[in-house]
Amino acid sequence: MQMKRAGRIHYIAVDFPGIECSTQGFTTRHEGVSRPPYNSLNLGTNTLDQQFNVEGNRSLLASAFGVNQDALVTLRQVHGNDILVIDEPNEDYSHFLSLESDAIITNQPNLIIGVCVADCVPILLCDPEKRVIAAVHAGWQGTAGKLVSKTVEGMKSEFGCNPKKIMAAIGPCIGKCCYEVDTPVKQAFVKGGIVWDSCAEPSGEGKWQLDMVAANLDLLLLAGVETDAINVSGACVCCHRELFFSYRRDKGETGRQMGFIMLTTP
Repeated sequence: MQMKRAGRIHYIAVDFPGIECSTQGFTTRHEGVSRPPYNSLNLGTNTLDQQFNVEGNRSLLASAFGVNQDALVTLRQVHGNDILVIDEPNEDYSHFLSLESDAIITNQPNLIIGVCVADCVPILLCDPEKRVIAAVHAGWQGTAGKLVSKTVEGMKSEFGCNPKKIMAAIGPCIGKCCYEVDTPVKQAFVKGGIVWDSCAEPSGEGKWQLDMVAANLDLLLLAGVETDAINVSGACVCCHRELFFSYRRDKGETGRQMGFIMLTTP
């Protein structure tokens, strides 16, 4: 992954080697129009930022990649396990903003699908042979519920994708260094069948430092995605105030960056 510029947008670009059917990456907080504490490229519609600022920022992102703002599809994320599948053109994609879901799968070209995050894990998936892409929002609840594994399975069941052909990118999120969790989180992971010791280290009585990247990496591998097909950013959003929003660091008063991916026209 490397920092690139498209239009007015600085973003962390993901290069899937040998694949030219998609464009994907992770935005930073820079080059938008929002004022503090949402400065400046806040793309989240569920913040207290002025709506016209968020709309302006989303327009900047869409235009940077050559599409209209109505071709930028995000959802009302609720830390659940529901997945939206878009398998045909829509005259109006704006109604998806009110749809409660935490992952999107599509085979439609020139449509940017994205997930907004400020600590949670953004994950992008691409099957270049079937020309199918997905974007996943994995907080601790979604990770405990194995959402990224279910998304891979959805790509397989809905579009015939072979997990061994899927490329994946795990974007910037809160790192283990900054993410202390308690017993209810551990219980949810154990109930979900995730090996807790593989992604968490004790940090005190009833406290652990949770590695969300490690947990989702394991889930991708268990779903059949090949190790060398997975790109990992490794950047902690909480540590890098100059680049990213962080809900925990900023005590809830902050913006959202986005993990996005788009199929290009064949």
